[in-house]
Amino acid sequence: MKNVQSFTYSNTLKRLPRQFFAHLVQKVERLTEQGHDVINLGQGNPDLPTPIHVVKELQEAAENPLYHQYSPFRGQFFLKEAISQYYRREYNINLDPNTEVAILFGAKAGLVEISQCLLNPGDLALLPDPGYPDYMSGIALADAKIALMPLLVENHFLPDYSKICRRKWEQAKLMFLNYPNNPTAALASKAFFDETVAVAKRYHTCVVHDFAYGAMGFDGKKPQSFLQSKGAKDVGIEVYTLSKTYNMAGWRVGFAVGNHSVVEGLNLIQDHLYVSIFGAIQKAAEEALLGDQSAVVKLVKTYEHRRNVFVSKLQEIGWRVEPSKGTFFAWLPVPEGFTSESFADLLLEEAHVAVAPGNGFGNRGEGYIRVGLLVTEQRLVEAVERIGKLKLFTK
Repeated sequence: MKNVQSFTYSNTLKRLPRQFFAHLVQKVERLTEQGHDVINLGQGNPDLPTPIHVVKELQEAAENPLYHQYSPFRGQFFLKEAISQYYRREYNINLDPNTEVAILFGAKAGLVEISQCLLNPGDLALLPDPGYPDYMSGIALADAKIALMPLLVENHFLPDYSKICRRKWEQAKLMFLNYPNNPTAALASKAFFDETVAVAKRYHTCVVHDFAYGAMGFDGKKPQSFLQSKGAKDVGIEVYTLSKTYNMAGWRVGFAVGNHSVVEGLNLIQDHLYVSIFGAIQKAAEEALLGDQSAVVKLVKTYEHRRNVFVSKLQEIGWRVEPSKGTFFAWLPVPEGFTSESFADLLLEEAHVAVAPGNGFGNRGEGYIRVGLLVTEQRLVEAVERIGKLKLFTK
């Protein structure tokens, strides 16, 4: 446009990595606009509605004039108390709602903010590889450095702490973990978290456990909370979201619990960024956490059944895969002769099935694709049938 000036972005913005999922969306949109029926299994957006009793609580609370005003900067105390009760009920963990709970604008906000709370330029953070890409965003904003912890199939997609050199441990101020894991769909044991607490204490490293898929364990296994390990609150926090457990992705509400100094840091940075979440949403979040949980049980069974159907059909076309242990993802090896990206592009262009290439989650994601089980069973079956017609596998 004539006479409109362009301004140079700050070095902070220039450090940000490419938004991986935005690029994926553009590819899907291009084919959809051309009139193709694309089965989109590439994203992690829950496809089922929020439980009706939670929606009704929002509707009623929205009529309360009290919630039309600014909320308390650090959130409503009733929600912090509900979070404490939730952790006591689900994990037998006691939390002080005043000092050990921070309300977040979705878990993603906290996972980005935490690096700005604890890291200075040049400081080191340990990241899982593969891992959730937005961990890197916060580290880039803090102008800090990363060291990667490989998640390998031979170690059940858990980092091997013995392979991290002493020098890196001594430099590391922050470590991110995520179980049930995105993208590998692996679970972590109490023994692993016990080891995590021990090594974090030894090197004075803060642990941030991303527990976004905390409700989603399959085959009768309930995922382990990091805070269930003795001493976990001494060395870190756990970040939880209502997006997955209660299908509240668009509501943008989550929380961090654990170490009081880290919680205070998150509260402090949010004092300067926000004036808390709409009070009616906080009231609905309280209802989600403390109300009828039957919808959560049904949801997990739905994802497990989708997984079973999907894996069974994949095996029928000759694709040898391991069933997911949790989350609503499947982590699948690509056929010989393909990279993650070339295989994902082939599925999109030839079968009109969108998946996320594993290299988008880190170098160790090469050789895999991630599939979201977030469409109906019928669409999952259709996706496998389309892939089967490409005749890439030997039965």
